[in-house]
Amino acid sequence: MDIFSMMLSLLSGVALFLFGMQLMGDGLKMVAGDKLESFLYKMTNTSLKGVALGAGVTSVIQSSSATTVMVVGFVNSGMMKLRQAIGIIMGANIGTSITGWILCLSYINGSSGIAKILSTATISAVVAIVGIVMKMVSKRTVYRNVGNIMLGFSILMFGMQTMSGAVAPLKESEAFTNMLTMFSNPLAGILLGIAFTAILQSASAAVGILQALSVTGSLTFATAFPIILGIGVGAACPVLISAIGANKNGQRTALVYLINDLFGMVIWGTVFYVSNIFIHYPFLDMTMSPVAIAIINTAFRAATVCVLFGFIPKIEKLVCKLIKDSPEDLEDMADSADFDLLEERLLAYPALAIGQCRRVLRGMSKNVRKNVGRALDLVDGYERERYNKVQSKEELIDKYETKIGEYLMQLTKREMNTAQTRQVSLYLHIISDLERVGDYASNVARVTNEINESNIELSKEAIEELDVIMGAVRETVSLTETTLREREEEGAYRVRSLSLVVAALAEEMKMRHVTRLSHGDCELRQGTAFNELLNSFERITAHCTGAVTAVIKMEENDPDMHIHSSIWMKNRICRPRRKCLHR
Repeated sequence: MDIFSMMLSLLSGVALFLFGMQLMGDGLKMVAGDKLESFLYKMTNTSLKGVALGAGVTSVIQSSSATTVMVVGFVNSGMMKLRQAIGIIMGANIGTSITGWILCLSYINGSSGIAKILSTATISAVVAIVGIVMKMVSKRTVYRNVGNIMLGFSILMFGMQTMSGAVAPLKESEAFTNMLTMFSNPLAGILLGIAFTAILQSASAAVGILQALSVTGSLTFATAFPIILGIGVGAACPVLISAIGANKNGQRTALVYLINDLFGMVIWGTVFYVSNIFIHYPFLDMTMSPVAIAIINTAFRAATVCVLFGFIPKIEKLVCKLIKDSPEDLEDMADSADFDLLEERLLAYPALAIGQCRRVLRGMSKNVRKNVGRALDLVDGYERERYNKVQSKEELIDKYETKIGEYLMQLTKREMNTAQTRQVSLYLHIISDLERVGDYASNVARVTNEINESNIELSKEAIEELDVIMGAVRETVSLTETTLREREEEGAYRVRSLSLVVAALAEEMKMRHVTRLSHGDCELRQGTAFNELLNSFERITAHCTGAVTAVIKMEENDPDMHIHSSIWMKNRICRPRRKCLHR
């Protein structure tokens, strides 16, 4: 076999191996549904549980990178803390070594008896036949996914056999043996392992190819060990890529994966090669087999976790120092700290629990006000980074509503007096209105994104009109936050009046824009974007009115809890106190 044919056969084997592993992993994830995710972020209250779950989940989906990418997403969304993620990542490094043991099955051969029944060809054929039947015949999705798992396993095994067959002639090549001897140099072997795995984007695939090379009989421990040390570091590449665009905690989580393998490589590489100077290990020239490689890979990863497990808090501090928080990130942390105020033990004391809800509600109103400001800034000048910030903060606002809402619902099951029950009900109204304000701010950002991507240019008159109404919207939202924070009844009337002004301005501006359309000064797509912005502004101020109306209701004994009653609002606005709005 010439070198070109051998390389083509080897690469085709790698391709089949990677495709089979992906197909099997995807099928396993589909069968498990959301259970893997729920296990990961619900069952990691201790680091030891995190290691066990990380190893278990990675053993199932056959990819430490996939597990870590999943965890990066959890930390990025705030569902999981960084310290929890470190334990899972350590476990994932152990779990990924299971693939090497599965691949050992591809080297079971024999011509008779049990060896023939358990041979790779027999196992792959049976599993493939059953898998394709389940995929083609079964009507239930779960059975078709099981069929994908079985087909993926068969393709993986066939790819492994193809790789082994491609490199088998190398056992007779003296040039190949000499080249492998080159990599017995620790530094060269480690660099090869890093580069090779970074290209393949899979530690399992790199170990698989190493196992395939071992069948030539030319691979020694001195060559295999440094390559295995480098494989873990190279596998960090897809994880680091997945952290692009994530927040600081998401980036730290990806960095933990690299640090874990980097420390493992440095620690065990130093220990082994320094001790070898004095001991002169006799097994350096031992010929490696697929099983021996699987043993070394698993032992190295397990030993690394054992050493680093006690340093999880230190690793957390290290990545926080390497990726420092900006002032804006510190503000985000303060927002997340709001949720810690909703302490379940305080539910037994409704007065204290309601007080905590009030404090968190202030944080929510502050974030809503800031996000509306960010969205309005996009109308004046679009920037992709600011657009992404609006959308990420919208998720935080949704989280505020969920956390406060769930806490208040738990509070309703406790014994409370009439005033407390009334406060809880009104707070539920407020968080709903604030969340809707956040939704419309996000919608404003979405419209500006469409304007930017479609190269829509609004007329000078339209821009001037938007500046006027946006000024009123900013003032309304800012006054809403102040009213909710200070519980100023007077502020509620001012918000209501500003809301009416914004509604009147919006209607007038829509009519003017129709005139511009009729004169041909603007196009239809400009009019659509303009009207959608005005509608969002109207709804923002309307929901601000709904939120601050609760402040007035809190000071009354009116049993009517429907704070959006138009008759009630009309009666309140018509009171003599309305004069103070024009001071």
